[in-house]
Amino acid sequence: MLDFVVKGGPVVPTLKGIQQLAETRRFKAWFLDQFGVLHDGKQPYPGAISACRFSSVSFGILVRLFQLGCFYFLTVERLATSGAKMVVISNSSRRASITMEKLKTLGFDPSLFLGAITSGELTHQYLQRLTDHFACHSVFMALTLNRRNDAWFAALGRSCIHMTWNDRGAISLEVAFRYCPPPKFLLQSLTQTKISGLASVAEAVTMPFDKVFKNIALGLPSGTSLPLTLEDLEEILKRCAVKNIPMVVANPDFVTVEARALRVMPGTLASKYEKLGGEVKWMGKPDEKIYKSAMAMAGVDAVDCIAVGDSLHHDIKGANIAGIQSAFITCGIHATELGLGKFGDTADPSSVQALALTHDAHPS
Repeated sequence: MLDFVVKGGPVVPTLKGIQQLAETRRFKAWFLDQFGVLHDGKQPYPGAISACRFSSVSFGILVRLFQLGCFYFLTVERLATSGAKMVVISNSSRRASITMEKLKTLGFDPSLFLGAITSGELTHQYLQRLTDHFACHSVFMALTLNRRNDAWFAALGRSCIHMTWNDRGAISLEVAFRYCPPPKFLLQSLTQTKISGLASVAEAVTMPFDKVFKNIALGLPSGTSLPLTLEDLEEILKRCAVKNIPMVVANPDFVTVEARALRVMPGTLASKYEKLGGEVKWMGKPDEKIYKSAMAMAGVDAVDCIAVGDSLHHDIKGANIAGIQSAFITCGIHATELGLGKFGDTADPSSVQALALTHDAHPS
């Protein structure tokens, strides 16, 4: 059953189990975040794989629900039989195909999902030359054609500084850009570092530069990477900001959950660049482009969708912007802020409401 709680904001249903919601066949499409919902970047959450190892007619997904700090099966058997579809939407700088391969290596059956839309895929398609020939989903072809009508992307040059992972494996641009030394054009800035004791998203974006940005590398044409010192990185950002060179960030997340720890993500660096006066083009959630792409892939309208995620700023706010329903997972990146120390802990409704108001993001 559903409980309704009012704590200084809009009425929000508290879900004690949403199998009943699934059985209503209210939503034709379910848009699922991957990190913090299906897996933690290293391994799937307990039961998630077995939950997904049903036939296309009878299967389930494991999600942690709004107001609940424990796992519940969301049975989607009736949704599947009625034609409901699941799409993974992720703020990952990697291509959609790589995301599906990642799920497969973690033990998930990719055939249970309609597909994936990632911020990296959106970035790739918006930067792809219109004259390039490539095989892709019709949705992605439409995204590429959108560049012709997007004045901001159409005005970009063909030279770039490509910043990528150092300790996680470099990400190739896979588009026809000319790599060059700084400070010509900052395409995307990616960083990942585990900070001991990192407690919240807010802490990540306010920490000193030298404590956050480590393990950063310069992407090379060969696909390899060259590690950058903090001094190198800071100088690049300062020069680019002074010259009004735009940054396209292919992963706008501030932090993510990895094996129960918080890792700083590219959005944090992009936020620092904005504070230096630089211009940032944020790709992925919460921008509505990624949701519109998912809706196009599923062939549904906003009224027929629900998004499930653990980030108020990205997943829930993005759903609000796109005009679709949402379910907030409390034990993800906001767990510490909500006082949740372990799986099974239950978030206090007033704390959830207050945090949602802080982010101006309101779960359904």
